[in-house]
Amino acid sequence: MLQAVSVPLVAFLLGAGNPLLAQVNHAQSLAPYVPSPQNIVDRMLDAAQLKQGETVYDLGCGDGRVLITAAQKYRAKAVGVELSPKLVQLARDLIKLNGLQDSASVIEGNLLDVDLSKADVVTLYLLTESNAKLRPNLEKYLKPGARVVSHDFEIRGWKPVLVEDVPAYRRMHHIYVYEIGRNRK
Repeated sequence: MLQAVSVPLVAFLLGAGNPLLAQVNHAQSLAPYVPSPQNIVDRMLDAAQLKQGETVYDLGCGDGRVLITAAQKYRAKAVGVELSPKLVQLARDLIKLNGLQDSASVIEGNLLDVDLSKADVVTLYLLTESNAKLRPNLEKYLKPGARVVSHDFEIRGWKPVLVEDVPAYRRMHHIYVYEIGRNRK
C-alpha cells in the first residue's frame, strides 16, 4: 500500500545504482533485493488467508511493503527480517510514516537466525536454493496450520496447497502457498 509515500519516490530510492542496494552483505545474503510488485504482495497475503490478529513474518523484507500491507489491510502483526542496514532503516521509516509502529517492526539480521515460532504466516521472495537452506527452520519453528507463501520460487520437497500465476511487470509471477502439516510430498 505505501500510502504515505509515493510509488515514484520509492522507485527512485530503490533504483539501480542506489547505495541502499549496495549495503547488502552478499556473503550472507540469500537473494538479491528485488521488490515484489504491490499486486503480488496483495495476492500473496490473500492467498495466505491472513486474518486480523495473526502474525506474518516477511523474510528479506526489503522496504517493508509486505509488512505495511499486512498491518493496514489485514490488521495483522507484521515482523520483517532484513540483512541490509539501509533497507532496515527505509522499512522502519515507511512504517513510521504510515503510523504502523504498534503493528509492524523490522529485525536487522540474518533470516536464518530468527525464531519463527510466533508466525502464523511467513512470506518469502528468495531463490529456490535459499528456500532449501531456510526449510529446516520453517519445519523447526512453525506450528501446524501456519502458512508459507513464496513468490516465484518453490520449496523443494514440499507440496503446495495452492499455486497461482499472477501477471505483473510484463511477466507471469508464481505464488506458492504451503501449509505446515499439509506440505509433505
